[in-house]
Amino acid sequence: MQALMEWIVSTPPSHFVTTYRWAWPISESLHFIGLALMAGTVGVFDLRLLGLAKGIRPGAMHGLLRWGMVGFGISLLTGLLFISGAPDQYFYNSAFHVKAICLALTGLNLVLFYRLQFTAVAAMGPYDDAPLPARVMGGISLALLIAVMCAGRLITFYRPPGIVF
Repeated sequence: MQALMEWIVSTPPSHFVTTYRWAWPISESLHFIGLALMAGTVGVFDLRLLGLAKGIRPGAMHGLLRWGMVGFGISLLTGLLFISGAPDQYFYNSAFHVKAICLALTGLNLVLFYRLQFTAVAAMGPYDDAPLPARVMGGISLALLIAVMCAGRLITFYRPPGIVF
């Protein structure tokens, strides 16, 4: 693990985020914007699957999810910058481990949704109830999104022992 962290801190992204004074705060702001895009699109779509905003056809809402993917991309890139700037803060941090697991589970849930439920959900009318499996997947997605946000926030509070920042 130590060799990997030494390699990471030798990369240009690490140099960028640790050298330029505004790199970290701007990245934090972009990370939050990306998260807001995800929560504002994916979260709203999940709420529709759960039965809220029934007057809106899920297929019409689906077009907004590409903004959620843009938000995910922004958050992923800025998250990688954070890791490159202080890998020990992340690799040895339980809150980061929880966040990473929740992100992986979110990806699995997404793949399962598109393979198993998307066709039925896309065909729904504005006042139709989503099939039970789609509602369950929407609830899981929403719970994991909240868990990712909470774990991400806790990263700064649960710093590994012996590491000075």
